[in-house]
Amino acid sequence: MRNRLLASLIALAMSAPAVWAADSASVNQSLQKGDLQGALQQVDTLLAQKPKDPQYQFLKGVILTEQKKDAQAIQIFQSLTEQYPELPEPYNNLAVLYAQQGHYDKARAALDMAIRTNPSYATAQANLGDIYAKLASQAYQKALQLAPDENASAKVKLNLIRELFEQGKGAVTAPLKVSTAQPGKEAKPTTPHPTPKPVIIAAEKPMAKLEPMHAAQPAPAAPASVAPAVEKPKPAAAVDKTASNAAAEQTAVADAVERWASAWENKNLPGYFSAYAPNFKPEKGMSLASWKDQRRARIADKAKITIKVHDMKVRIEGDKATARFRQHYTSGSLDFDGPKTLQMQRENGQWLILREIVG
Repeated sequence: MRNRLLASLIALAMSAPAVWAADSASVNQSLQKGDLQGALQQVDTLLAQKPKDPQYQFLKGVILTEQKKDAQAIQIFQSLTEQYPELPEPYNNLAVLYAQQGHYDKARAALDMAIRTNPSYATAQANLGDIYAKLASQAYQKALQLAPDENASAKVKLNLIRELFEQGKGAVTAPLKVSTAQPGKEAKPTTPHPTPKPVIIAAEKPMAKLEPMHAAQPAPAAPASVAPAVEKPKPAAAVDKTASNAAAEQTAVADAVERWASAWENKNLPGYFSAYAPNFKPEKGMSLASWKDQRRARIADKAKITIKVHDMKVRIEGDKATARFRQHYTSGSLDFDGPKTLQMQRENGQWLILREIVG
């Protein structure tokens, strides 16, 4: 695995921005020599100059993973998901480390986040398939332990999973793929994946025939003397007014989103926080006060921020609204265009953000 990792890192340096590639050239030389400790020291030197740089943090996490320092690597990738939740690669690598520790549910959750952030992230999609296979394997094993005579088919399925992932050790041992690509840009594999052998599923006993469900009885017919109620059509003026009101509300929601993005871009913290509802619910179980402190530090730390909102779709249901759009965020070396959803509510005639979802 280490040789594959080093080759990927070399390709990463060639595809990275010129300044970053020049800074990391010595790191790649150390990696080619197998000097992981030297590479780590060089990355630490770069991070001392730019402690918030996502590429340097990500590279350090990859090196620590190769050094089998899983706890430290998890800490770095977890921090990256909090600083840059729009990047899928840290979620993927967290999942790999969780899976190596046997925490398959946590690995699945991390991969779900990676795919929500970037549905086209092939590495995460493949890793998620492996995780589901491992979870299925555990479930079939448990079924056999609890009632082996009643779950004969579970043994067949368990053997099929083992055959699919056979690596010569007689167990599900196929490693998940660690992402070494520059965050936001998944590296293309240098060699094609081998075509798996087709798996033939053994025929099982047919399922017992189900009893037919009772057909729903037709509603009794209304007495002939009772005339069916006919809804009177609304006047054309009322229909036009309703459509006009709906269009006005959609415009109001879109304007609120644009004001929120503008305040963020201009680092107008009072205007930025005023876009959120008092009962706004941050993700990851954070308190509102802690979330505000975190956002205040991250926004103020940036020299320049550019936020562009496009492809917006607004849906309104009463006093609730959902705005789905693509957000083009740039700051320093970070350039990301990805989906975002704002769940909003109307308060005192203003549309305020209730939840913010990346992906």
